[in-house]
Amino acid sequence: MKTEFGFSNLIGTVFNQGNLLFTPDGYSVLSPVGNRITAYNLKENKSFTFPFENKKNISRIALSPQATLLLSVDEDGRCILCNFLRRSVLHHFNFKSPVGAIEFAPHGKYFAVALGKLIQVWRTPEAIDEREFAPFVLHREYTGHFDDVVSISWSADSRFFLSTSKDLTVRIHSVDPIEGFRPCALTGHKSTVVSAFFSQDQQTIYSVSKDGALFSWKYSPLFQAGEIIDEEAEENKDRTHIWMIKERNYFFQNANLRSAAFHPTTNLLVVGFSNGLFGIYELPMFTMLYQLSITQSNIDTLTINKTGEWIALGSSKLGQLLIWEWQSESYVLKQSSHYDSLSTLVYTPDGQRVVSGADDGKIKLWDITSGFCVVTFTQHTSSVTGLCFAKRGNVLFSSCLDGSVRAWDLIRYRNFRTFTAPNRVQFSCVAVDPSGEIVCAGSQDSFEIFMWSVQTGQLLERLAGHEGPVSSLSFNSSGSLLASGSWDKTVRIWDIFSRSGIVEPLPVPSDVLALSFRPDGKELSVATLDGQLSFWDVQEAKQTSLIDGRKDLSGGRKSTDAQTAENASGNKTFTSVCYSADGSCVLTAGTSKYVCLYDILTGVLIKKFQLSKNESLQGVLEVLNSRNMTDAGSIDLIDTQGEASDLEDRIDRTLPGAAKGDLSSRKLRPEILCQEVQFSPSGGAFAAATTEGLMIFSLINDFIFDPINLDIDITPETTLAVCAEGEYLIALVMALRLNEYKVIERVYESVPVADIDHITQQLPTTYLANFINYLSSFAAETPHIEFHLRWMRSILSHHGEFIKRRNFEYASQLTSLQKSIVVLSKRLSQLASNNEFSLSFILDKMQTESVINA
Repeated sequence: MKTEFGFSNLIGTVFNQGNLLFTPDGYSVLSPVGNRITAYNLKENKSFTFPFENKKNISRIALSPQATLLLSVDEDGRCILCNFLRRSVLHHFNFKSPVGAIEFAPHGKYFAVALGKLIQVWRTPEAIDEREFAPFVLHREYTGHFDDVVSISWSADSRFFLSTSKDLTVRIHSVDPIEGFRPCALTGHKSTVVSAFFSQDQQTIYSVSKDGALFSWKYSPLFQAGEIIDEEAEENKDRTHIWMIKERNYFFQNANLRSAAFHPTTNLLVVGFSNGLFGIYELPMFTMLYQLSITQSNIDTLTINKTGEWIALGSSKLGQLLIWEWQSESYVLKQSSHYDSLSTLVYTPDGQRVVSGADDGKIKLWDITSGFCVVTFTQHTSSVTGLCFAKRGNVLFSSCLDGSVRAWDLIRYRNFRTFTAPNRVQFSCVAVDPSGEIVCAGSQDSFEIFMWSVQTGQLLERLAGHEGPVSSLSFNSSGSLLASGSWDKTVRIWDIFSRSGIVEPLPVPSDVLALSFRPDGKELSVATLDGQLSFWDVQEAKQTSLIDGRKDLSGGRKSTDAQTAENASGNKTFTSVCYSADGSCVLTAGTSKYVCLYDILTGVLIKKFQLSKNESLQGVLEVLNSRNMTDAGSIDLIDTQGEASDLEDRIDRTLPGAAKGDLSSRKLRPEILCQEVQFSPSGGAFAAATTEGLMIFSLINDFIFDPINLDIDITPETTLAVCAEGEYLIALVMALRLNEYKVIERVYESVPVADIDHITQQLPTTYLANFINYLSSFAAETPHIEFHLRWMRSILSHHGEFIKRRNFEYASQLTSLQKSIVVLSKRLSQLASNNEFSLSFILDKMQTESVINA
């Protein structure tokens, strides 16, 4: 199998902290998720995550007006300059101080950065032929504030900008020295000034403060005609105009103002409060147009798109991202992350969606193509511990610590069956047989396995024998055998349909954390607490091989670790194990920042995938910085939240003894780990439930050059030349041997429809699996629907028996082919439904004209 997996997308987390941005076209929004940035295309209903990573969580982002350059700044002030269109990193820069605000000028030639009390204006790197060693050039530095700068706002002509600060003032700066202009401070607010904005004509400044006050400043003459100038005003006689408060307005909300955004063209002001309320006001009349409560937490960031129709709102605490169209009073986008860490995941059988469960008791269904959450199930009241699908793919089963196992209908999105035990127990795992008629769940309390009938919902049997909590369950492919692993250091294989109740336990050296059957059901993989993977022959009940993965998992040191990263491997374990589609490899993950891929036959580590490089998480750094050590311990563990300025931020809501969740330590940095990992049914990707969200790793076909039986005479030029001569079969074989996507696509589309059956019949079976993979890709990307279907029918007609005899080898290829057919069906049905009435009108019109002509 291919192992060239690379990071593809991050779903399951929609917003963490920082600020939201609309692209200049107004159809896409950029959202920081940890140390990455995700772009949501609202027009095409798609999303993607940029491949680069900041060193720590992103605090501010800025996009140039031309949408060519993207600036991403982390908590320590390290900046990444990115080509927005190509998604590639151009330059790394360190501002050497936390950045409070960063903003591009409207003409795009400068960008301003707030560094504590200082403001720096830098020249935007230009697109030149020669490479620059230092593309960031400092233009000017501005002082004057006595406390940290909170926001920066530019004027429409890019000559001036406003800065607001915690020192309760607004300051006006000019980019270049202007004759007669003096930088001035606007005072009068009684709390931190959150934002300030220029009006469209730049004759008015609006400033909003944390206590809910809105001040309107007018550029007015300093002296009226005929006014007598006193001695104090004699010093300012060279100044003819001054900024003065013309109007004071108040929002009168029993909450602090957290964020604000202004649209100069329509004079719309949007403000967000700490109680989850946001309001839309029309200035300068201060007319309230709309007010809505969207969450129970702070609205930390606001932004308005170019046309002023859409408003993006973000809440860090609940991980919510909302886009509101205020004129139609409807949501354009409404997404939320899991409140707690992910605990489990499972792919749908068609591989197009993935389901995640978390400690917050919610189950979310994510579309992999778009990256959006399709539906959220909230019926569970405690941590979700297991998810599994029936073979047909329309029924999802989940287990939970609330003592219930639920069955979900993914067509109607409802819970149609709930299974419970006679006694109150907590379920730690769940499994369903391939037919979808029997569902089993393991208990943490009674150490039993409960078996129910899905049809009737009745409890069929209680399988007893384990002497510790049941940690994992798995059915084999035929559904006759059930494997269970427990903390009692045994694995038991149950023949649930036999009358003999004799079960021979398989001893393992440590507590069982995870197990999985090979796709053919003949081998069982077991992960134990000591970091080992053992493989068992199911028929003989013998161990066939053993892999010690502790050294492979080692890496990363937490702030509380007394040992180095190399010596702390004893604390690393596998918590999830999954076979590849062909059964030759096994994918594992656990309490580490790595996902490991092993070859079973040789026991060799094929590849390690690092989940994150985010230093804001525990367990990422290999070596700790000794400067962070104090007499009281690591400075990262010292609680400084009690020094916050707001009362609601200073209140200690922790619960003694809570190790995770909202009631745990306030100064707790989450640890990087992976709760579960699973291959997609097609084998072309795998998903990992990590601390940062649901990560998707897929094969990067565009960058892989993997030739098959390549000769020196086979080149793209000779292949296309043979194709031009009409030798399509030879050209197709040459292209498949070359294994270049673009060449195969050109030869494939050049084949006449009449020759498809002949070419398919003569195609060597050596290239069949590779060609089916490419055919699945072509069908999903190009619009030649009938052409693709003819190829598929021809392949299955001429090579169907060969594939059926080797269905285990071609499982991933057939799944990919089925997935592409589903995509074609959805595309065609959507096109037909959109044009149903137009076609009906045309047919009626033709019938009417034929009657008239007759």
